[in-house]
Amino acid sequence: MISIPSKGRPHDDILESMQLFRENDADHKNGRTWSLVYHLTPEHDAFLKTAHQLFFSENALNPMAFKSLKRFEHEVVRMTARLLNGDEKVVGTMTSGGTESCLLPVLCYRERARSRKLGGSLPEMIAPKTIHVAWEKAARYFNVKMIRIPLKDDFTVNVDILKKKINRRTILIVASAPSYPHGVIDPIEEIGRIAVERNIPFHVDACLGGFFLPFMEKIGYRIPIFDFRCKGVTSISADVHKYGFGAKGASVLVYRDMEYLKHQFFIHPDWPGGVFASPALLGTRPGGPIAAAWAAMNALGMNGYCEMAETIMETTRKLTTGINAIDGLKILGKPAMGVFAYGSTDSGISIFAVGDIMEDRGWHVDRLQRPDGLHAMVTPAHKSVADQYLLDLRQAVEMVKSNPGLSSRGNAALYGMIAHVPFRGLIKKEVKKMMEKMYGPEGEMPMGPKGKESFAVRMGTRIFSRILRWASRTGCR
Repeated sequence: MISIPSKGRPHDDILESMQLFRENDADHKNGRTWSLVYHLTPEHDAFLKTAHQLFFSENALNPMAFKSLKRFEHEVVRMTARLLNGDEKVVGTMTSGGTESCLLPVLCYRERARSRKLGGSLPEMIAPKTIHVAWEKAARYFNVKMIRIPLKDDFTVNVDILKKKINRRTILIVASAPSYPHGVIDPIEEIGRIAVERNIPFHVDACLGGFFLPFMEKIGYRIPIFDFRCKGVTSISADVHKYGFGAKGASVLVYRDMEYLKHQFFIHPDWPGGVFASPALLGTRPGGPIAAAWAAMNALGMNGYCEMAETIMETTRKLTTGINAIDGLKILGKPAMGVFAYGSTDSGISIFAVGDIMEDRGWHVDRLQRPDGLHAMVTPAHKSVADQYLLDLRQAVEMVKSNPGLSSRGNAALYGMIAHVPFRGLIKKEVKKMMEKMYGPEGEMPMGPKGKESFAVRMGTRIFSRILRWASRTGCR
């Protein structure tokens, strides 16, 4: 459709069309996806939809108009602060998701530095190479230079190098609990001591772990301290719509006290429309996700979250043990929770070719680079499919071993090329062109594994062609 229909269609007809449009979507309800969706049970989903629907039209922009939403937000923040071992001084806001919870601290600490005449004209933030890409986006948006710190062999940040990179322009240190790619927790306590010593704010990105690690600890797992028990930690982000099992999009951003949070507020007193004040990035703030977050936390309770953590960790143990037992595969690093990646130990096994076969068998698989790997985020929905996943994975590895040519075909070849080609600027340009087509007037659709051609295939083909043209012009072979 390119224009609004002249006459409205019947509701049932529209809903039927919408259901048909879902046919090529990833099958998250049956545990076939390993990211994007955090599925608990059909009953919990139905409950969240009801809670969300109750506040479908409400707008948290004005807390005076919708006091219910302000109450929900306040209580979600207080419950999150208590969960993360904060005291009564901890304050915060709900956000639209993990990205907003990464953007806001950069803005907040930049404004704090400006108020103290610190950081210079181009302030810097320090983070591991594995920090979520949303922090790169924040650095770009708010004109803060990102200083990327290399990793140790265990995929945690190299603290010795981190410490050396601190200078008078440093306004913020960020670390993960855990990192998205490998599920490992950076040495938060050690970094916290450095932050205290150098008097620099320190944010812990616990968007993944904030609503999981505390419950692991409660059921007996030994978890490195990552929260407000570390004196140097000044703020933490935790997504309710991930392992908090709320509706999308809902995240919580908490600061140690108001001395930090106040720099996040936007206030404009001279607008003809009236005095405007906003605690976060959004103006209009949908009420449904806020209400559903509050509902989820009350419905699950501490016992429910602990049971969820136990189920996920049992499934994770089965998966990681099973993957390590497959000749030619290994888990990357030592993941702390139900988020992990695995790669190949055999040069004859292309992990991307393995991923292609898994997708052919109906699994939605995410690929990593540097090093190459496949990624998984475990939810309770995976308990019933873990054995099938391992069986399919074992057979996929055998197929790749028996057919080495698979690594040079299709997505495997192109993902491999994209991951390893040294011309990173070229990749960026080609991705930008693809996005211009996807979001341009024609709205070119990205095809999935079962479509005619995937986004990666089209992008990879274009990059490969350009490299060949460059090589022919320069005489390289």
